[in-house]
Amino acid sequence: MLDHLIRGATVVDGTGTPSYIADLGIRDGRIAVIAEPGTLTESATTSEDATGLVLAPGFVDPHTHYDAQLFWDPYATPSMNHGVTTVAGGNCGFTLAPLNPARPGDADYTRRMMSKVEGMSLVALEEGAPWNWSTFAEYLDALDGRTAVNAGFMVGHCALRRHVMGPDAIGGQPTGEQLAEMLRIFHEAMDAGAWGFSTTQSSTHSDGDGEPVASRHAGPAELLALSRAVGEHEGTQIEAIVAGCLDQFSDEEVDLFVGMSAAAGRPLNWNVLTIDAAVPERVPRQLGASDRAREEGGRIVALTMPILTPMNMSLGTFCALNLIPGWGETLALPVPERIAALRDADVRTRMLRHANSKEAGVFRRLANFGRYVIGDTYSEANEGLSGRVVQDIAAERGQEPFHCLVEICANDDLRTVLWPMPTDNDPDSWELRRKTWEHQDVMLGGSDAGAHLDRMCGAPYTTRFIGDCLRGRKLVGLETAVKMLTDDPAQLFGLRERGRIEEGFHADLVLFDPERIAAGPATLVHDLPGDSPRLDSRAIGIVSVRVNGVETIRDDEITGAVPGTVLRSGRDTRTVATR
Repeated sequence: MLDHLIRGATVVDGTGTPSYIADLGIRDGRIAVIAEPGTLTESATTSEDATGLVLAPGFVDPHTHYDAQLFWDPYATPSMNHGVTTVAGGNCGFTLAPLNPARPGDADYTRRMMSKVEGMSLVALEEGAPWNWSTFAEYLDALDGRTAVNAGFMVGHCALRRHVMGPDAIGGQPTGEQLAEMLRIFHEAMDAGAWGFSTTQSSTHSDGDGEPVASRHAGPAELLALSRAVGEHEGTQIEAIVAGCLDQFSDEEVDLFVGMSAAAGRPLNWNVLTIDAAVPERVPRQLGASDRAREEGGRIVALTMPILTPMNMSLGTFCALNLIPGWGETLALPVPERIAALRDADVRTRMLRHANSKEAGVFRRLANFGRYVIGDTYSEANEGLSGRVVQDIAAERGQEPFHCLVEICANDDLRTVLWPMPTDNDPDSWELRRKTWEHQDVMLGGSDAGAHLDRMCGAPYTTRFIGDCLRGRKLVGLETAVKMLTDDPAQLFGLRERGRIEEGFHADLVLFDPERIAAGPATLVHDLPGDSPRLDSRAIGIVSVRVNGVETIRDDEITGAVPGTVLRSGRDTRTVATR
C-alpha cells in the first residue's frame, strides 16, 4: 500500500536529463515507485492528478541563516513556500552554539551580534528561541523533530572562539592550550553531526558593540588547524567569507582559501559572486581561486544568485550604506546630529567621493542616488513620493540627487525606505551570468534567507529563477534550472539520497504549475516575535511541497506538518573529497 500516489506528472528528476510523464508512489517517506502512467496496480491511501504539472526534487538552499528562526517558525518561511525542502545554516562563522555555560552573558552577546551582523530582530532572538543549550549537540537536539524542512548546520568560528577565549576572542590570539580546546569542542560538534566549519574574515562583519567579530582576529595558522580538523570527519564542508568576496580577492585571500580547502581535503564554498558586465575582470579573478584550488588538491565553489534580489536601504538604520568606506562614522551619529551632518554640503561631497572610490569596491553600485526609488514615507512633507525615482524629484526641485534624497529622508527623521535600482540588469550582464553558471565551480545560492529580514528577501530565488527560465529570459532550459537548484547543491554537500527523483530516495518533492510559477513582490509584514517586521514574498504556482513524503505546503498554505530532519554529517551526508 502506497501512502500517496501522484499521477501523470511531468517529472524533472534533477539530473538534467529530459523530462518525462510518470506516476510516482510514496511510501514511508521515500519514493517507492516511478512508473509509466496508468501501469501501477498498487493502491494508495491518497492520490492526486498532476496532469500538466511539473514534479521536481525539493530545492536545496546552500546558504541560509535560519539558525534562530526555525525555533519560532519551523516552516522556514518563505523558503519552504518557494519549494525549498533542505536548508544549510550556520554560515559566515555565525552560530548560536556552542555557548560557554560558565558565562551566561555570552548568549546576550551572541544575540546582539546576530542582530547587528545578520540583521535579525533582537526582540525576536530574545523571545523566539529557548537558549537552553550550551554544546552544539544540545543545539541540534533542540531542533530535532520540530522543523518542517530538512536542515544542516556548520559550526561557526565566532562561537568557538568566544566559548574558549571569552572577551579575549576580540583582538586576542589563542594560546596553544586554547587552540587545543577550540579543536576539542569543534570535534565534539562534528561528532554530533555538524556539517563542517564556517568562518568570516570580512571587514563588513562587526558585533553588537561595533567591534570586528571574533573570527576576524584569527590568523592563518588557526584557520588551517580548524580546516584540517574538518577533514577528520565524514561528510563535511567549509564555508568562508573574506573581504574580497564582495569584489575581488587579494592574493593573500586566494592563498588562504586554497590552503584551507587543501588542508581539509573538502570543498569550500563562499558567498557571493557578483556578476556585472560593467566590471568584466571580476569573474575571472574570483574563479581563478577555484582553478588554483583544483591544482593544489582543494575545491573552491562560488555561490551566485540567478536573480536580482532587491535590497532596501535607509539613512536611519544599519544597512549596506554603513559599509561604504568613510560613511560609517557619519551614519553612526545620533539622528539629529546625523541629519545636520548630511545637510552639510562638504560632508555630502566627501561621502560621494568615498562612495565612488576604488576602495568602495562593490559598494560603488550604491552610489548612483538618482536611481533610488522612494519606498515607505512617514511625513506629510513626503506625501505622494512613494514609488517615485529620486532623479525625477531632484530635477523638479533643482537639487543634486544625493542632496534631494537627504532632504526627503530628513523629513521622515531618516525613516524613509529607499530602494536602489539595479545597475546590472542589462543584456550583457545576463549573458555573462549564463556563461558563468557553466563553470564547474559555480553554484546557485546566496539567498541569506533568515537574515537581513527587513532589508532583503532572497528566499524566492528558486521560483523566480524557474519562472524566468520558462517565460522570461530563458537563459537555461527547465531541466538544467532544476538540476542547478537540486542535484548540484545536494552533490556539493554529499546529501545521501536527496536532490533527485529516483526510486529509494527521500520523497522531498515540489509540484508546480509551469505556466504560473513565480514569486510575488516583497512586502513588509509584522509576524516575528515582538511584532518585529520582515520582508515576505508569496509563492505563485506552487501546488504542493513534500518533505520526507509528508505534505508541508498546499497552494502556498502551510499544512502544519513538521516532517523535517536535522541532517547530521556522516549519517545524512557522505564525504565529497577533493583529492
